[in-house]
Amino acid sequence: MKVLLPDTLTLDPELPAGWEAVGYSRTEPIPDEHRDAEALVTWGVSADLLAEHARTLPRLRLAQSLAAGPDSLLRAGFADAVVLTGGAGLHSATVSEHALALLLDLVCRLPQAAAAQREHRWATELGGVRALHPEGPIATLLQAKVLIWGFGQIAQHLTPLLQALGAEVRGVARSAGTRAGVEVVADSEVESALEWAEVLIMILPDTPESRHALNADRLARLSPDAFLINVGRGSTVDEAALAEALVTGRLAGAAIDVTETEPLPADSPLWEVPKLVITPHAAGGRPVGADELIAANLRALSDGSAYRNQIERSG
Repeated sequence: MKVLLPDTLTLDPELPAGWEAVGYSRTEPIPDEHRDAEALVTWGVSADLLAEHARTLPRLRLAQSLAAGPDSLLRAGFADAVVLTGGAGLHSATVSEHALALLLDLVCRLPQAAAAQREHRWATELGGVRALHPEGPIATLLQAKVLIWGFGQIAQHLTPLLQALGAEVRGVARSAGTRAGVEVVADSEVESALEWAEVLIMILPDTPESRHALNADRLARLSPDAFLINVGRGSTVDEAALAEALVTGRLAGAAIDVTETEPLPADSPLWEVPKLVITPHAAGGRPVGADELIAANLRALSDGSAYRNQIERSG
């Protein structure tokens, strides 16, 4: 039995007996001699090429993505008989780290400090004696009200980091409850949760239901002093509404690691939006524990045990 491993990163999973690993290019079709593979690992492969893999691997039984979200596999057109498994958990540490960095960048006024540095100006308004909790946007995470929309594994990794810095954390997910000791409200109650928040962190996947989940009406629910961080998918935020909120002062600041179109075109108006920090989808990109996940799911395919991170197909 054969598993195809992408050349986008170095992988060396412990294979069950009878399995052979074969590398393949992220930019080329699978060679004819390897189209008998029964398992495919995908990472950094274009949507078009992934769809071609789905069409041209007739013996495939398992498609393992290393991405945190399920969207790429669900859209590729794999046959119903192919088990789909995702990379939930592989990016929790790195995305949490990046989200926290973006948030601290805004809270600590680092963009303003960088602008003052370029001017060779000692920005007294940013330092020295000042209030711990001034009027306006928060200047510390102590007692800050942080709402995480998309309360999955990444959010549950990020939450204790925020709490260690003194923040009060709540979550929004498809269903209400308590997760990781945090109060989580259902998506249907998000409007009232937005009114509570001083910081909104978006970690939503790209699905038809999540497209422009944060629209103009919901942005208006946030305080003008609130900060927005998006490390989920760019499609989940209405970028035109976000730009307008920042330009008109309806939002204190935002930092986004994702955009609707990636790479963000050089002529995109987002580049010139004030109070907006943009990073180039840099939060993830480094799946941690991929070998162990691949090995576990190959064992499940071999012996019938439960898969890790199996993706449910709608309908």
